[in-house]
Amino acid sequence: MPLVSVVMPVHNSAATLGASVRSVLAQTHPDVELLITDDASTDGSMDLLQDLARQDERVRPQAAAEQGGAARARNLAMARARGEYVAFLDSDDMWLPEKLERQLAFAEAGDAPLTFTSYYKVDGDHTGEAAAFTPNGRVVVARPRVTYRDMLVQDHIGALTAMYDRAKLGLRLMPDMPKRQDYALWLAIMRDGHAARGLQEPLAVYRAGRAGSLSSNKLSLVEHNWALYRRHERLSLMRSTLALAGAAVHSVRKSRI
Repeated sequence: MPLVSVVMPVHNSAATLGASVRSVLAQTHPDVELLITDDASTDGSMDLLQDLARQDERVRPQAAAEQGGAARARNLAMARARGEYVAFLDSDDMWLPEKLERQLAFAEAGDAPLTFTSYYKVDGDHTGEAAAFTPNGRVVVARPRVTYRDMLVQDHIGALTAMYDRAKLGLRLMPDMPKRQDYALWLAIMRDGHAARGLQEPLAVYRAGRAGSLSSNKLSLVEHNWALYRRHERLSLMRSTLALAGAAVHSVRKSRI
C-alpha cells in the first residue's frame, strides 16, 4: 500500500497538468499514489493522463461520469485512497522535490493530524518544472500552529500543501460546495478539536491569478465565504461579519505577495 494518496482534480488543465503530475512523481519520497479525477475535460486532459499512467503505475486517473465540480472530483479520488496520509495538489500547481519527505517527517514528529507548509507564488503564465524552480522571494509563510478559532478569522492553509493523517482522522471528504470546499474541510477537522501545524519551509509552487481559476475572482469569494460561515459553520451574524472582514484582510495581504 502507498504511504501517501495524492488527490488531484482536473478540468481542462492540459497546459499545466504534465508539470503538476511530474512534480509528484519526482518526489524524493516516492511511496505515493496519484489519484486524479478528470471532471469532464474537453481539452485532451484525459488523453494526457492516460499517457502518464502508462508511463508510471502510480498515476491512477479516473473520468467522472459527469461534470460535478472540484469538491466532487476530489471526493471521488479520496474514495479510492489507500494511503495512510491524504495530500492535495491542484492540476496547475506544483510540489518541490522534497515536499513529501519534509512534511512526512514533520507530521510524524508532531501530534497534529493535519499539516501544511509555506509555499511560493508565481504568475499564472509561469512555465517550467518544479525540479528547476528558482526561489523568487514571493512566499506565503505558514503559521506554526492554527486552531479552529484562528481559521474562522482567515484560511491559513494553502490547499496545495495540506495533508491529513487518514489513520487518525478516517476518510474526511469535502462538502459539495462550488467554492471554499477545502476551507470547509479544514474547519470541520479542527472543529473536532484538532489543531493544524504549519511547516514554515516553502515546499510548493502556486500559480496566482490564473484565468478561469476558481480563486482568481476574489470578489466572488465574499459570497461563498459568507455562505460557509452562516450555513456550514452556523455562526452568528456578528461572528460571520468579523470572520468575513478577517478573510478580506488576509486576501489583500496575500495578493500583495
